[in-house]
Amino acid sequence: MKQLKVVLIGGGTGLSVLARGLREYPIDITAIVTVADDGGSTGKIRDEMSIPAPGDIRNVIAALSDAEPILEELFQYRFEEHQIEGHSLGNLLLAALTNIKNDFGHAVKELSKILNIKGKVIPSTNTNVMLNAVLEDGEIVKGESKIPKKNKKIRRVYLEPSNVEPMQEAVDALQEADLIVLGPGSLYTSVISNLCIEGISKAIISSQAPKLYISNIMTQPGETNDYDVYDHVKAIHQHAGEPFIDYVICSNDAFDEQILQRYKERNAHPVSTNKIKLTENHIKMITSKNLVEIYDHVFVRHNTKVLAKLVYDLALELTSTIQFKPKK
Repeated sequence: MKQLKVVLIGGGTGLSVLARGLREYPIDITAIVTVADDGGSTGKIRDEMSIPAPGDIRNVIAALSDAEPILEELFQYRFEEHQIEGHSLGNLLLAALTNIKNDFGHAVKELSKILNIKGKVIPSTNTNVMLNAVLEDGEIVKGESKIPKKNKKIRRVYLEPSNVEPMQEAVDALQEADLIVLGPGSLYTSVISNLCIEGISKAIISSQAPKLYISNIMTQPGETNDYDVYDHVKAIHQHAGEPFIDYVICSNDAFDEQILQRYKERNAHPVSTNKIKLTENHIKMITSKNLVEIYDHVFVRHNTKVLAKLVYDLALELTSTIQFKPKK
């Protein structure tokens, strides 16, 4: 039986969480991951070795790994000693393999083999890039980690250098996909940062696969203040150069005052759907009453199992593949 080919695009925690949920299904997963992060261990390694950022790649590899739990724990372990303080072993392994193979893309492939991952993890580019932003008042901010700290409306983001080539494997995966999924994750720094690579945007738009965007549940301070779901979609389309999203997964849940107050203190609010604008732009909204879960009584996040099932069910709906029921 032909497996569904689902391509995920993004970075940060959101992409790895979705990947972990989808690995339970009989699908061919390819994750195209941003390499523009410049904070923490990732930032130190990319600055010292001039290689693409390994952190988001590491998280997705760990999420898709079939290795023993202790190996995944080891891979994610962060040191506390002196020069290597704050570095995860996975970042150091990627850095070492990049030196051995003299190529970051090949290093990702080799580490994926070592950890026996389900599917493929591909950096969006093999080049060391910096994500910059032009803010509403014209100020230019250089560096992914600095953008949210300005807490100003973002006009657009772009990569430096601007003419970087995408990984050919990423382009091929997009052309062969049955479903392309963007998000969840930080809109500009995790999702759109991939679209700033012209070859990636062109491959997404030209692909015959349906395109799905998974909206965040809450706005992100300094990045999507006061955005509704359609504002997220509009920003994606503006950076890609033309509209392409067919479906959006978003939350319709109402939250109690304690949760709303907790997020308000952080200058964050629930992302409203704006169903009228989505409908006017021929974008179908998908949701579920169990899509959001509460943890520690005040934080919200996507229910990984429910989200993964929504994605899988949509892929099935759009193809003739026989439905599969995962193990309980």
